[in-house]
Amino acid sequence: MARRALGLVGFLAVAAIVALAPHWVSDFRAFQLASVGVYVIAIVGLNVLTGYSGQISLGHGAFMAIGGYTTAILMAKHGVQDLWTIPIAALVAGVAGFLFGIPALRLSGLYLALVTFGIAVSFPSLLKKFAGLTGGGRGLNLFGLPQQTGGGVSVKVLGHVLTNNDWLYYLTWTIAGVLFVVGWLLLRGQTGRALRALRDSPVAAASAGVWPALYKTLAFGISAAFAGVAGSLLAIAVAFVNPDTFPISLSITLLVGAVVAGIGSVLGRFGSYVGPLAGASLIVFLQAYASDFLRWIEKGIPLHADPKAPGVPAVIFGLVVIVVMLLFPAGVGGVLDRGLGVLTSRLTRRSY
Repeated sequence: MARRALGLVGFLAVAAIVALAPHWVSDFRAFQLASVGVYVIAIVGLNVLTGYSGQISLGHGAFMAIGGYTTAILMAKHGVQDLWTIPIAALVAGVAGFLFGIPALRLSGLYLALVTFGIAVSFPSLLKKFAGLTGGGRGLNLFGLPQQTGGGVSVKVLGHVLTNNDWLYYLTWTIAGVLFVVGWLLLRGQTGRALRALRDSPVAAASAGVWPALYKTLAFGISAAFAGVAGSLLAIAVAFVNPDTFPISLSITLLVGAVVAGIGSVLGRFGSYVGPLAGASLIVFLQAYASDFLRWIEKGIPLHADPKAPGVPAVIFGLVVIVVMLLFPAGVGGVLDRGLGVLTSRLTRRSY
């Protein structure tokens, strides 16, 4: 009971901080925090697949691309308003994930990871192949289209005029909060119990009446739908998509963010709120300020490395991830949940 109360308090506290953050930060920082919200959505979705059903995916960047290009094509070629494209992107990516989950039933572990990574590798080539639809290497420009809410300048909401970046921030985090609640409701019931049973012991789960094919493909579909929403929001935020918007490395980056957040962290606990925030913040801010981070390290340890050299951000990103995993093998969310579990158990004993 105490753990549930802490989880509710944690959710309300995080929601309050998210709601007030634009008043404390600059307009550019609001855009960066909106990007954090995008990756939070993708990480929560990936946790449903990898953390709950035990299926490792290195191809979620492709599902984000499906969502992003669905939004871009509907806006640029069919005149659909950007907000209406978000649920359509979720549906298209979710169906793609569900269909991919069918042949993936025959694979597991490393083999499944390699096959999903093959999707991430091949998808940029497919985008260039169908240039008439996707714009090829040039991509699709969405800035200034009538279908872009506010025209990329400002948006009036409930009598208040928001800058474009503040609008993107509130849009992204509102959707992130709704999807988090949807995921929590889904995983706290029969579906969540079935997925955990399949992850821990597929044979025992099947013996208990769980249909492995249904729930594994369902996990793929749900996770891909979350990624599709994230991709759609990313396309709306940057108002432009091309194959470089969703690079091959994006899939690996998402998995790293999920591991840092805490793979398998139970939705509804305090760690499940802070963990994805930590993983998404690592993705956005560490890669953006890797050169500055290296300069800071140089003050204490003379590495004699050029912060502007190609590949430095990737090297710094990898080193920091290694350090985080050594310090927090269960991820940030797992560490917080474990610490709060010890605290609540001690408080319960004292109350008696």
